[in-house]
Amino acid sequence: MSQSLDSLLAEYDELEKKLADPSVHADQAGARKLGKRYAQLGPIVKAAREIEQVRSDLEAAKELASEDSAFADEAKQLEEQLPKLEEKLTELLLPRDPHDSDDVLLEIKSGEGGEESALFAGDLLRMYTRYAERQGWKVEMLDGTDSDLGGFKDVTIAIKAKSPTPEGVWSRLKWEGGVHRVQRVPVTESQGRIHTSAAGVLVFPEAEETAEVEINENDLRIDVYRSSGKGGQSVNTTDSAVRITHLPTGIVVSCQNERSQLQNKARAMQVLQSRLAVLAEEQKAQEQSDARRSQIRTVDRSERVRTYNFPESRISDHRVGYKAHNLDQVLDGDLDAVVDALAAADRAERLAGG
Repeated sequence: MSQSLDSLLAEYDELEKKLADPSVHADQAGARKLGKRYAQLGPIVKAAREIEQVRSDLEAAKELASEDSAFADEAKQLEEQLPKLEEKLTELLLPRDPHDSDDVLLEIKSGEGGEESALFAGDLLRMYTRYAERQGWKVEMLDGTDSDLGGFKDVTIAIKAKSPTPEGVWSRLKWEGGVHRVQRVPVTESQGRIHTSAAGVLVFPEAEETAEVEINENDLRIDVYRSSGKGGQSVNTTDSAVRITHLPTGIVVSCQNERSQLQNKARAMQVLQSRLAVLAEEQKAQEQSDARRSQIRTVDRSERVRTYNFPESRISDHRVGYKAHNLDQVLDGDLDAVVDALAAADRAERLAGG
């Protein structure tokens, strides 16, 4: 652990010097990448320095204990404090998801259930938007197809932190991918019967501008069309919306919320780059038979991850056995408790060497 810690401390000092150099910030994408890594190492460095200080204070207190009993009490307190700090540092040094500090792209697609599923997709969009607001993140609508009753057949958003942090958007939302099921009486149901429908959520880290994902222009089919808004009405008199199909993989991305066709194409290409980066990571993990559980699961829509039961005001996450009866608050963006439960399960698994 000491060798790993020493190298991380040296890396932190080097990053600090680079970020203090004004010339580094001429490359904004590069500076942001350095800033993310610096923020990621910050808690490790803080914990290591705190341990070093406590050890130094403990040594001094032991030396003075024979002259003053107060120092003996202080030494005892420091001895009790040290194992907790060392345990915290050990946890910080565990292998981490390299995307934890990343922003995310989040897609919601209605599934079985027709209009009710589309309305539920709209509820999920509001839930994630409100959660982002609570966290101080920015939400950018990239694309969406509305349903007749005001829901969404599909919608794509970008969620971004306002500044680099070691625990970024991905660290909190990476477990949201999968099938989300709702049980309630639909607005279209005249006899008050409870129906079950579902929507699929896909979350993936937004690729850095410097990410090495090669895209061959010959592998792309690019279509342009007129942007549409609520109820399908045109919101732009020109064909500014862009849809890009990556022929080798069949991945389709679209963007219609920028003002010009060039801007929409650039944004759609960035989304495509992120999708291909995740696909490459998934394939590499599978080839090595060491797929990271959270990373792979977030791109698997076949897994039912959560149920929202309106009659009982219950939310259940099936992966960790989490249940609570505060559905209204959760749908209003109060997601921390369920996210914390998933993060705790992941942390326990990593500590156990899983």
